[in-house]
Amino acid sequence: MKMTRIAVGALAVGSLLLSGCAGMGTSGDSNESSTDADGKVTLDFWSNHPASSKALEEELIKRFEAENPDITVKLTDAGKNYEEVAQKFNAALSGGQVPDIVVASDVTWFNFALNDQLEPLDDLLANNDGNPDDYVANLYDEYMFNDSHFAVPYSRSTPLFYYNKDMWDAAGLPDRGPKDWNEWNDEFAPKLQEANPGVTPLVIPDGSNYMDWYFQGMIWSLGGAYSQEWEMSMSSPESIKAGEFFKSQFDQGYFKAAKDATAPFVSGQAAAMLESTGSLTGVAEDGKVNVVTAFLPSPDGVIGCSTGGAGLAIPAKSVNKEAAAKFIGFITNAENTVYFSQNTGYMPVRTSARELPEVQEYFKENPNFKTAVEQLDFTQKQDVGRAFVSGGGMRIGAALDKISQGADVTETFKALDAEQQPMIDTDIKPKLK
Repeated sequence: MKMTRIAVGALAVGSLLLSGCAGMGTSGDSNESSTDADGKVTLDFWSNHPASSKALEEELIKRFEAENPDITVKLTDAGKNYEEVAQKFNAALSGGQVPDIVVASDVTWFNFALNDQLEPLDDLLANNDGNPDDYVANLYDEYMFNDSHFAVPYSRSTPLFYYNKDMWDAAGLPDRGPKDWNEWNDEFAPKLQEANPGVTPLVIPDGSNYMDWYFQGMIWSLGGAYSQEWEMSMSSPESIKAGEFFKSQFDQGYFKAAKDATAPFVSGQAAAMLESTGSLTGVAEDGKVNVVTAFLPSPDGVIGCSTGGAGLAIPAKSVNKEAAAKFIGFITNAENTVYFSQNTGYMPVRTSARELPEVQEYFKENPNFKTAVEQLDFTQKQDVGRAFVSGGGMRIGAALDKISQGADVTETFKALDAEQQPMIDTDIKPKLK
């Protein structure tokens, strides 16, 4: 799913920074009971319906209620995107009615967990048939903080390398993605540019549409990082070198940034694109491009791909934690994660789901989806400089936009480190175990 953040960016950062004060000490249950006279529980599920999945969520709720007649689930429209959900949740923590389940993105869950506003899930899942050991470890462990998990993977994705096979053939390139970014720069991009006049070799979402997420894997593959543990590292020589490479791609005309990268790609204006696996279904349904997918370029033995998307969390103020844990375990079980992923393009979040016969058959019919799932084994947690610092991703994205338009890499990256390190030192480090 592609989610613009221009309109909500400033407000999102402000509200998340304020959430350090909102709802502090929320381990107690302040919501009124939602259990009726007959002992039936009503759960309030806040979602932005990622990848236009409202009908799918309604079906999952229907399945759950059929197996759990004593629990009713209310599906609440909580915003157009992950940031708006986080804003609404943060506002509720200041005195409103909080949900029982909330969608929390890769860059919003941590701030709430840091301030004790989300419930640790390990015991809750284990006690309510949640089968936590079956979640894909690379996804589930991204929600770990101070030895506890604070969300389960739900609408999860990775960046993916998409390419137009017809343009690849015209350039005489092998039917695969580039092995690493050096091969892209030295062989793939110049051949694509020469063989397809007027076509940009690769389009990437701009800074307002998560360029910082797509560059996360690239900076790793080129030897740098946004941060090392709890120390910013964008001003390191390795990160600056990666930034210079990034800038060179725009200078040579090999990269172009766009609000919606799929538009120029499916219209034949770009030979390749970096986009979320959540775009798979839409690109396939469009049918205008002979599209093939590949792993993100990275040298052998170097992780060059992160994960993203959102999970499901239980607010610490919910009075229905047991029922909520049963619900999130159910709608993310093997059968239901397959249903959700095949209808959206997101990843199946259960290890056991890969072995289901219907999934193996789906892989045969949809090799591009198989590529996305297999790439999961070659991912790692995002750097805290993007994922855990409030507004970190937006700052990095804005800086990358400037670099793509000619700004000095060293000055820009040093300024980011200088701005974000004090936030880590003041807001995060004192709360680490």
